[in-house]
Amino acid sequence: MSEVRVRFAPSPTGSLHIGGARTALFNWLFARHNGGKFILRVDDTDLQRSTEESMKGILEGLKWLGIDWDEGPIYQSQRIEEYRKFANKLLKEGKAYYCFCTKEELEEMRKQAEKEGRPPMYTGKCRNLTKEQIEEYLRQGKKPVIRLKVPQQGKTVVHDIIRGDVEFDNSTFDDFIIMKSDNMPTYNFATVVDDYQMGITHVIRAEEHLSNTPKQILIFEALGLEIPQFAHVSMVLAPDRSKLSKRHGATSVQEFRDQGYLPEAIVNYITLLGWIPKDGEEIFDVSKSIKEFTLERVSKNPAIYDVQKLTWINGHYIRNYDLDKLTEVVIPFLKAKNFIGEDFDYDYIKKIVSVVREREKTLVDVADAMSYYFTEVNEYEEKGVKKYFTK
Repeated sequence: MSEVRVRFAPSPTGSLHIGGARTALFNWLFARHNGGKFILRVDDTDLQRSTEESMKGILEGLKWLGIDWDEGPIYQSQRIEEYRKFANKLLKEGKAYYCFCTKEELEEMRKQAEKEGRPPMYTGKCRNLTKEQIEEYLRQGKKPVIRLKVPQQGKTVVHDIIRGDVEFDNSTFDDFIIMKSDNMPTYNFATVVDDYQMGITHVIRAEEHLSNTPKQILIFEALGLEIPQFAHVSMVLAPDRSKLSKRHGATSVQEFRDQGYLPEAIVNYITLLGWIPKDGEEIFDVSKSIKEFTLERVSKNPAIYDVQKLTWINGHYIRNYDLDKLTEVVIPFLKAKNFIGEDFDYDYIKKIVSVVREREKTLVDVADAMSYYFTEVNEYEEKGVKKYFTK
C-alpha cells in the first residue's frame, strides 16, 4: 500500500460535536495504524456562516482530545483559484457547461416536473448552447453557474470498504452545479479538487455523505483523476434512534469538557461508537486502538449514544488517573465554585482528591464532593445546639 493519507474536513459553522469528533478520530486512528498522514482541511467556502470562533473551538477540541494533524489546517477559502482552474479545464474539454437559467426558469422546471410526477431535476436546457449564444449572454452581464455533464445512462458504483458496493443510476442525477454564479465552488467540486491535490487515499466520513459520493466519483472521472477509497461510517443516533441533537443532552466536545469529562474517556467512548477491540474490552487506551484499528472491523449498524455508559467510563478513568494529573484538572472546577482562590495548598487538595475520587464519575462531581473541606460551617442542627450549648 502507498502512503495512507486521510483528512478531516470540518465546516467552521458550529461546534465540534460527538459525530464530528468520531469522524476525526477514526481518520486519525487509521492514519496512525498505517503510518500515514492525517490532514486537517477547513471547508469554509460558506463565508456567511463560517466564523473564526467556530474554527477556534474545533481546533481546541481536537487538541484537547489528543488528535494531532500532520498537515494543515488548509482553508478552502484560500484555494478558490484552484477550483476555477479545474472548472475551466472541464469547460474546455466539453465536460461541463455554462448555465444561464434564472431562478424563475428553474422554478418553472420544478413545477412542471411536479405536474408530470417526475423528480424535480434540471432539464439540461443550457447543455447545448452555441459559442455565440454563450458570448452574447456574457456580454449582457449574465452570471452563469457551471454544470457538469452527467452521463445520462449507466450506473455509478461506490466501492465502500465498510458497506460494500453501492450502486446509483446516473439517470437519478441531473447536470449538477460545480461552480456557483459568484465563482465559488460547490461542496462536491471543492472536495474532489482538494482530495486530488492533497493526495487523499481514503475518504472516511459519516454515512450522511454517501449520497454525495457518486457525484464526487462522476467529477473524478470527468477530470480523469484517480478515485480514492471510500468508507462511510454509520450515524450516531440518540437512544430513541432519532437523530442526535441538543435535546438529548451534551453533544459537543466543549460541553463534555465543561461538565468534567476527561479527554481519554471521551476518546475511549467515541471509539466504541462503531468499533471494538478484538478482545471485546470496553476500557482501553488509545495505543491499543492505534495498534488494532482497521476499517474492516467498523460496524455497518448505527451507533447508539449512551451518556450513562460514557459517564461510567469516565468514572473508571477518574479512579485510575495519575493523581497529580487529576489534581491539576480538578483545580479549575474548584476555582469556578469559589472553593479556592489563586493561593491554595496543592498538597492539601491532592490528599482530598485521592479520597473523594473513588466514588465520583465527573470532575464536577469530584469538586462538589470536596465542598465539605472548603465550606465554613455556619448552620447548626437546632436540637444539637440545645443539647450541648444550653445551661
